Amino acid sequence: MAEKELKRRIVFYDQIAKNKRQSFFLIIAIFLVFLLFGYIISLAVDPGFFFIIMIISIIISISYIVIGYYKSDKIALASVKAKRADKIKYRQLYHAVEGLTIASGLPMPKVYIMENNQINAFASGRDPQHAIICVTTGAIEKLDKQELEGVIGHELSHIANYDIRFMTLAAILVGMIAIASEIFLRSLWFGGGRGRRDDKAGVIFLILGISMAIIAPILVKLVQLTISRKREFSADATAVKLTRYPPGLTRALKKIKYETGMKKGQVPGAVAPLFFANPFKKDAMKNLRSTHPPIDKRIEVLERM
Repeated sequence: MAEKELKRRIVFYDQIAKNKRQSFFLIIAIFLVFLLFGYIISLAVDPGFFFIIMIISIIISISYIVIGYYKSDKIALASVKAKRADKIKYRQLYHAVEGLTIASGLPMPKVYIMENNQINAFASGRDPQHAIICVTTGAIEKLDKQELEGVIGHELSHIANYDIRFMTLAAILVGMIAIASEIFLRSLWFGGGRGRRDDKAGVIFLILGISMAIIAPILVKLVQLTISRKREFSADATAVKLTRYPPGLTRALKKIKYETGMKKGQVPGAVAPLFFANPFKKDAMKNLRSTHPPIDKRIEVLERM
């Protein structure tokens, strides 16, 4: 009975809804950490000083992230030296993208090719109207039609689910906490205690504030990575919804599983989370610092759909 329960079928609609719901609650968790951290700082230092810290952290984080957000597709393409895919040379790729965009109701994204013999792909762009899909030459050469459609369906799912926008929101919140923590700790070191309350309660909240300033950025970063993994599961499930053929995506992941991964210089670390599978194979470590779920886990879930 237990074995039957363990191997029960997964409905892709349920998988999509569950991972979106969990992602939403994790974003709320990051926001609550930000509020708690701000509240403790306000109790530890002068409210005016606290206000300055929060305003600076919000301005810097939003400015830095939003600029990258609106240029995300161009930055990603330039960093991996991708080129626009020729419609004649890569006819099968274009047909796969066109067919799935029609099925999904999305506008046709711009299609690019990255010269690399590893199987991989990524999508970027702030919304479906400004989206791009980039596929490696290795994926074109090593994947059959159904496998390639599975990978493209996964990337189109990121576009359809507005994952770039969602992860940008998470990055802004994480950035605000990290910057506020840095300013708070540096102000204590260089400011000679300026704005610090002198009563016993103030000392207690100061200790709590220092602890939060150290722990909070690490905690919310781990939550951000968890959100990234949830969005990958959701994109896998949405790809199944688009292709109606789970084995295609499953076989593509099995082929990737046995590849060595890309070299560090081929893909910047900041772009790696965009890829269909972690290009550096770190997900094989199965730890909390990975942006992608373990490939074996993704395969297991897909085989139950």
